[in-house]
Amino acid sequence: MGRKKLFSRESVLDKAIPVFWAKGYADTSLQDLELATGVNKSGLYSEFKDKEDLFLASLSHYQMRQMERGLLTEGAPGWNNIERLLKLGYSPRDGEKGCFSVRLMPDLGILPARAHDVMTASQAGLKLAIAANIEAETTRLPAAVLADMVVVFFFGICIDQNLETDRAETTRKIDHFMTMLRAS
Repeated sequence: MGRKKLFSRESVLDKAIPVFWAKGYADTSLQDLELATGVNKSGLYSEFKDKEDLFLASLSHYQMRQMERGLLTEGAPGWNNIERLLKLGYSPRDGEKGCFSVRLMPDLGILPARAHDVMTASQAGLKLAIAANIEAETTRLPAAVLADMVVVFFFGICIDQNLETDRAETTRKIDHFMTMLRAS
């Protein structure tokens, strides 16, 4: 009979995300993950095959946590949900700035191949949810075109936040973007 596990998978993922976020995949060591999670190497390997498996589970966990926030589904479909995403979506938890997925994009060439699939699927889901909100409004441009614009703007806001841009300045940019979007 094996030893009883003294940690939860979700807790390990929650603690691993900030490490991967700060250091990136390649520069995160197993020792970094042990220190951050409080779980030793054998405990981590009992739950995850290897660092890649822990990273992919962390990325998927982050994506799921973002979807559960319901920023695009909280109210009636429309501009207000999109504005909520832009104003709240880039700051998932205290201490986190930007977006974990956006932070990882420059590293796509060195990330595990499956990370690209997770990120692509997440982005496609985000575009569909944004387009559904836009379709609830009257627009001159197709919802899919505007959804692409919103995603690109959102990624830019996330990059700004990763660079420590002033929150008031970010809010001003979002307000101007929303004015333009509502007129589209």
